[in-house]
Amino acid sequence: MTVDTPLTQPATGPVGATASRPAAAPRPAAPRPAAPRDGAARRAELAAFLRSRRERITPEQVGLPRGARRRTPGLRREEVAHLGAVGVTWYTWLEQARDIHVSPQVLDAVARALLLDRAERSHLFALAGAIDPTPGTECTGVTRALRQMLCQLEPFPAVLQNSRFDILAYNATYGRLMCDLDALPEEDRNCMWLAFTHPEWRASVVDLDATMRVMAAKFRASMAEHVAEPAWKALVARLTEASSEFREIWAQHEVIRPMSSVKLFRHPRVGTLQLSATSLWTGPNPGPKLLSYTPVDEVTRERLELLATEAAEAARSARSAESPALVTV
Repeated sequence: MTVDTPLTQPATGPVGATASRPAAAPRPAAPRPAAPRDGAARRAELAAFLRSRRERITPEQVGLPRGARRRTPGLRREEVAHLGAVGVTWYTWLEQARDIHVSPQVLDAVARALLLDRAERSHLFALAGAIDPTPGTECTGVTRALRQMLCQLEPFPAVLQNSRFDILAYNATYGRLMCDLDALPEEDRNCMWLAFTHPEWRASVVDLDATMRVMAAKFRASMAEHVAEPAWKALVARLTEASSEFREIWAQHEVIRPMSSVKLFRHPRVGTLQLSATSLWTGPNPGPKLLSYTPVDEVTRERLELLATEAAEAARSARSAESPALVTV
């Protein structure tokens, strides 16, 4: 006789238990937790924020050529990706509000490529739901307060520049100290470039050879933290092609050399100026700094006042032609 095997097996119980019960019916699969309601809104806000930051930056600010057929305001997406060393598709998906995971390292690279200041950087990481690996990092944005400080330092020359020697903003006196900065294209407003290639700028510096060597040494020391960044490499390539003096100095791999803080300038109209240079860092890390020049003697003070008057007159003329006296690059 054949005995059918029961369809249900005894339930497992404590050792020695003799009772059995049918197996419980399988439970339905638990529904997947829904994505946070604000996820899509955060991604949309992040995408809009990135686009707005990208569109405000000129190619010249990051060492890129403008080109004749540029229609996009600011930078292109592929240029931001290139500057940040991230994938073009990945960055494009961010601006399209795609649901993707972005590492803090990628966000850090994007923040640097877009020159975000501390508040903007914090906002970026908050929208992405990520923890900033280097909180408090300052990028190269120029605040309204810094612009006001530059103006208030008149008649003393003052400039805001980053560690790459890019001239980010300056007051009217500085704009006339070594050459007419307002007349230069934005891509040429870099102290390294001017010191090695601009005749009027070079003629104004009394000890040009020492100045060039110190600048190149400081540039190389700063570049150690930016060695893979396109804007830094582009400037070195441009200087290498344009200046034999730069090629010779750069090949010596000097890192830094002490130099007196007193600078001597020859101005074609007001004469020789003896100025004491003071640097004020604008953030917690070496980067953008406010560099001001104060007169060493009374003669220089009087000549600076003449230069400031000349600069103010030029600024008034520029304003009448809708060109501001204080330029932010």
